[in-house]
Amino acid sequence: MMKESLSRGMLRVAMCGCLLCGGIPLAAQTQEYLSAVWSPDLGNGMYKNPVIHADYSDPDVCAVGNDFYLTASSFSCVPGLPILHSKDLVNWETVSYLFDKLHETPKYDMEEGTVYGRGQWATSLRYHDGRFYALFSPNDVPYRSFVYTTDDPAKGWTLHSRMKHFHDASLFFDDDGRVYVFSGTGALTELEPDLSGVKEGGVNMTLQVRDEEEKGLLEGSRVIKHDGKYYLLMISWPNGGKRRQLCYRADKITGPYEKKVILCDNFAGFPYVGQGTIVDDAKGNWYGVIFQDRGGVGRVLTLSPCRWIDGWPMLGDENGHIPETMEVPVKGGPVIPLVVGDEFDGDKLKMEWQWNHNPVDEAWTLKEHKGFLRLKTNKVVSNLYEARNTLTQRMEGPECSGSLALEVGGMKDGDRAGLAAFNGHSGILTVEKEGKDLFLVMSEEVVSLTDKEKKVNGVERKECARVKLPRTKKVYLRVDADFRLKRDIAEFYYSMDGKDWTKIGSDFRMLFDYRKLFMGTKFGIFNYATKSAGGYVDVDYFRYEKAEK
Repeated sequence: MMKESLSRGMLRVAMCGCLLCGGIPLAAQTQEYLSAVWSPDLGNGMYKNPVIHADYSDPDVCAVGNDFYLTASSFSCVPGLPILHSKDLVNWETVSYLFDKLHETPKYDMEEGTVYGRGQWATSLRYHDGRFYALFSPNDVPYRSFVYTTDDPAKGWTLHSRMKHFHDASLFFDDDGRVYVFSGTGALTELEPDLSGVKEGGVNMTLQVRDEEEKGLLEGSRVIKHDGKYYLLMISWPNGGKRRQLCYRADKITGPYEKKVILCDNFAGFPYVGQGTIVDDAKGNWYGVIFQDRGGVGRVLTLSPCRWIDGWPMLGDENGHIPETMEVPVKGGPVIPLVVGDEFDGDKLKMEWQWNHNPVDEAWTLKEHKGFLRLKTNKVVSNLYEARNTLTQRMEGPECSGSLALEVGGMKDGDRAGLAAFNGHSGILTVEKEGKDLFLVMSEEVVSLTDKEKKVNGVERKECARVKLPRTKKVYLRVDADFRLKRDIAEFYYSMDGKDWTKIGSDFRMLFDYRKLFMGTKFGIFNYATKSAGGYVDVDYFRYEKAEK
């Protein structure tokens, strides 16, 4: 195995302020070092796409004065449904989640199955009469939607009502006080004005959005009203064609609607961009926020101009392309990271963390060992996918690295703890306690889930490397991720002192598989028991870098 004290390919800042490749180990982070974290904001009044280089799929954006708010899908992870805030549409900060936990079925607690790939997705966010409304429908039994509301997204949300299921819904408040939901492939449903449920005798119809060209999938509804006309945005996969963003326009909400392709473009060598929304700023300028599939990292967000041409919201630059760089829409917004390190010194986890399902609250704490996150085993399971309390954060492109310091003195025989590139296809770095011995194992694991209940019915496991560790109380683990074009590679390292790193195992190819977890790859910190519960590990820190080549 190869000794390596450098994080390959990552940007560093020397104390003299020069940019260098390599040189400063993760354990020696300084403020100068942290300043190397990459941002889409170029610092000169310009930004570069993607503005969010992580998995924030199915976006909706609303503008309130000089503030922008964005929602994205989080599927099984909780707290669920991140609410992001921005002053400039480029720099985004997580300010809240819609809910802490869901208890719709036991599967949210990983009983009788899981909600991998299901849970919360495709939320509609709207502001009306001084209040924010968010509507989403889990794609799972009992197939009912949730409506949450608040007067300040940063202060938390309250469940407002429940009603029928709406797939990829767009909530819409019309000027006459009537309220509607657009969903599915052109479904239009009128709600009660107070959003208590579907309006009896109200509009309930399917708009004629299919034609000879649109026989494939149509979904991802987003609706606005502009200059007295209704605009329905949908994503399209025409037969034999490329994914594209459509717009349907009508003078009346019930139609008839005419269609126009407003974006059909791949970007930076990755697949065609599609599904999102348009939004205007306080000065009346319009922009498109549209996601792009980028393999292992998931679905990233692009920001482009929206130009009204002949009454149509045309996306992209003058040639209809997603711009590589562009002027920041609003100057002066703060640069705030979306993925962060954590020294676990506070009394709460940082906002950016999410559990893989509803956590077992009694099995984790920041109080028993001050300055550490203690993860206790709580249930005997056979693999990571069945384990509760896996703590995650999104990975970011084009390259990133996450490391942790793990105290293992509290592990029991059969315990498994470590750091994963977590997804339906996972690369996993595991400290295994076998009797009195500790082993470090790098493995590749692929989960098999039942179609109906999403039960884990098997894990295909390939052990790539196994190392017996010396008697120790602390081990350091690291995952480097490279999401550049045609890469999607994760590399795994360990250290006994946090300074000198040894590569272990093989390069792991990260994948996005909608049939499994339906998300981009995440850092996953875990501890579970395979023989008996009651052991624990203490996580001293998680340190994170993001860089650009």
